[in-house]
Amino acid sequence: MRLLGSSRAWGSSGEGFGGHRSLRASAGVAGSMAACSSPIWRVAGRSWFTPLHQAAWHGAPASVVDELIDLGASRTLRTADGRTAHDIAAAAGHEALLPLLEPARRNPAAEDVLDELDRHLNDLVEQRIRPQLTTELRPFPTGMLTEHEPGTRAWFPVPGMYGGFSIALMRNYLDVESWSRVVGGSGQAHVITVAGTVLVDEGFV
Repeated sequence: MRLLGSSRAWGSSGEGFGGHRSLRASAGVAGSMAACSSPIWRVAGRSWFTPLHQAAWHGAPASVVDELIDLGASRTLRTADGRTAHDIAAAAGHEALLPLLEPARRNPAAEDVLDELDRHLNDLVEQRIRPQLTTELRPFPTGMLTEHEPGTRAWFPVPGMYGGFSIALMRNYLDVESWSRVVGGSGQAHVITVAGTVLVDEGFV
């Protein structure tokens, strides 16, 4: 993933959909973009440990943790077994890191709402890319966006699609745009709520 305006993106290894955004997204979200480095993990790794999780595990100096967070490391992002960096540091007894790793939420969306949004978003991604693409993806965790102001957009590229998904978490729903830059008129806009997914626009890009 990347928050639009940064240099990296969330998804799988390999070439993503590119850095293209729809003209509508470019014009409409410039004020809500925030720079953020990517929460990446080891290619082909199954633990989903990011550098921040590793720092929590090893009890890295506070200055290292601070720098990772300043670069955009997510404190809400969970590993494959469901642990945040805070959880890992607490279990390892690195108490000095706990205040730094406490997630700072700026969006009040409830956990049960986020779980449903995650499920519907993953279904949408699968619907849009299969069966043309066989890439295995880690589902996009909308909980990461609670660390940013409502409406902040993240870019979710899919290798081989040459486009991707522009995702914004509002207070209790997702605003999602997706497209392939090599397929004219492929753009679609969806609103995702706990009740499901609704197509609200298409044919752009």
